[in-house]
Amino acid sequence: MGGFPILSALTFMPLVGALLIMFVRAATTGSRSADAAATSGRTALLAGLVISGATFLASLAAFSAFDYGNPGYQLVEQYPWYKTISYKMGVDGLSLSLILLTTFLTPICLLASWNSIHTRVTEYVVAFLVLETFMLGVFTSMDLVLFYIFFEAGLIPMFLIIGIWGGKDKIYAAFKFFLYTLLGSLLMLVAVVYMYVAAGSSDFEVLEKFRFAPEVQTWLWLAFVASFAVKLPMWPVHTWLPDAHVQAPTAGSVVLAGVLLKMGGYGFLRFSLPMFPDASHLFQPFMFALAVAAIIYTSLVAWRQTDMKKLIAYSSVAHMGFVTLGVFSFNEIGVQGAIFQMLSHGIISGALFLIVGVVYDRMHTREISAYGGLVHRMPIYASLFMLFTMANVGLPGTSGFIGEILTMIGGFQASTWAAAGAALGVIFSAVYMLTLYRRTVFGQITNPALNDIKDMNWIELVCIVPLALLTLLFGVAPNLIFNMTEGSALRILSMMAGG
Repeated sequence: MGGFPILSALTFMPLVGALLIMFVRAATTGSRSADAAATSGRTALLAGLVISGATFLASLAAFSAFDYGNPGYQLVEQYPWYKTISYKMGVDGLSLSLILLTTFLTPICLLASWNSIHTRVTEYVVAFLVLETFMLGVFTSMDLVLFYIFFEAGLIPMFLIIGIWGGKDKIYAAFKFFLYTLLGSLLMLVAVVYMYVAAGSSDFEVLEKFRFAPEVQTWLWLAFVASFAVKLPMWPVHTWLPDAHVQAPTAGSVVLAGVLLKMGGYGFLRFSLPMFPDASHLFQPFMFALAVAAIIYTSLVAWRQTDMKKLIAYSSVAHMGFVTLGVFSFNEIGVQGAIFQMLSHGIISGALFLIVGVVYDRMHTREISAYGGLVHRMPIYASLFMLFTMANVGLPGTSGFIGEILTMIGGFQASTWAAAGAALGVIFSAVYMLTLYRRTVFGQITNPALNDIKDMNWIELVCIVPLALLTLLFGVAPNLIFNMTEGSALRILSMMAGG
């Protein structure tokens, strides 16, 4: 890139855009009519779309400069900050894949809000753009202190998105989300301070080569997992997620499931495995047990839900259990499967929340019993809903199949009982997803309010069709992802082996 700091530009572009929107808003604030306020909100949304779209293009520029044959960090930027703490950014295949997912989903989230957010629209756009910067910072950081700042800062805009633009119990859900994730991260902060003092640096590359004593690794591993387990989330610290999803606006649920949950899996791969390999081996059975418990238990809970959004939220916990299984299989197939599952789940779950949002915007209810027979009035909607239902179940030909089968193969190589438990979860996912689809789409219309319901409009199609295409593309051509992430997966495993 000729020395151009592409990662800094990519990371802070949304934040700069948010500041510009706020500046323009402050300069034009005065006694305005309701129509003028609505126009200002539309303008802010359009500006947010342009800024997030430009950020996506910047991520493609970073992708074009990425060398698949180099398993190390690339596009590295480093500037002195404080003593041995530096502002350092870089990407490998793992982080770049999640950056592309983040920049792809953010403009979709803003476009999906075009007809659903009517109050304080400018502030809503600003919150989303600020959140995008913090999410990108997590994946571009190569300094532990810088990573922690971005990791924690992302709580604030997400807290506001849920707490201001959420449902009737939004305050409860927002505080539950904030407290769960913050309390888990306080232990990680203690570990970050210890690692900096012990290694004399907070640079990822230094810490990856520094070998902590096995007994020290145990405590550091537990401190980091306390944060990542909540963020993923793992059973039993998952209870904040259904409440957050149900109360969040549709776009908030998309970014929460699509990106924020992936920070837990990213943390396992970036820190737990390469920096604490002895402790990771020690706790492997424990993590397998939690993964299987999450897959089976939350699948059964999802089956009994009456709220469409809550069902998909519990489904997310179950599917992230496959990520945990793959990560702690400690083999290439499992780790590659875990990375693929994170990306695939980000696309599929994001699409499912958008699917729910389509009918919620029309009917203002997410109760499954309020629907039925939608295929008679919304054939396009029914077709796309079917695609993502099958992808969530893991139908071959969709990206959902690739992630699940690889994590189970990797898990089987490490533990037959864990893979068997995960396989049971696949069966359960078919039960609750097909039940949801049957009850909402098939049958006859029994609710008179559905007689006049309209099929998807062009904005909704523009949001969902790209996700459908990616679901099919990655299902038949998974090497598009594997070629990018293979070097990172092998490098992480070699560091675990002391290489």
